[in-house]
Amino acid sequence: MTDYQTKQRQALLEYLSQHADETVSAKQIAAALDDSRISISSVYRNLAALENAGRVRRITRQGSREVFYRYIDTEHCVDRIHLSCKMCGRIYHMGSEATNQLVAGIARMNRFVVEKDETVLIGTCAACQNT
Repeated sequence: MTDYQTKQRQALLEYLSQHADETVSAKQIAAALDDSRISISSVYRNLAALENAGRVRRITRQGSREVFYRYIDTEHCVDRIHLSCKMCGRIYHMGSEATNQLVAGIARMNRFVVEKDETVLIGTCAACQNT
């Protein structure tokens, strides 16, 4: 992706960075950016470009045909395993120490190298467990 930023892409990036701990659909993004006059086709086109640039990751949820996106161009995402709540869709960043211990344990026991920033563990967050 070039450094060229359209107003639409800038609005999209601002939205994604404000929702970095969530998975969002293109429809949700388009609805939220309605006042920025960004069409759903522009949202999809920009998401594809951002995905190719490694700034957004495409996610599918079990039992759903809808595609969701997660903004990964933040320092909190680097070298971390992510925890995704299957109830609310919120993304949590596993702490550095816990991530390293888990990855080291897997490497030691299974002789398998885990790609930390590619790994998402699915479960239920504390807030959803209490509802």
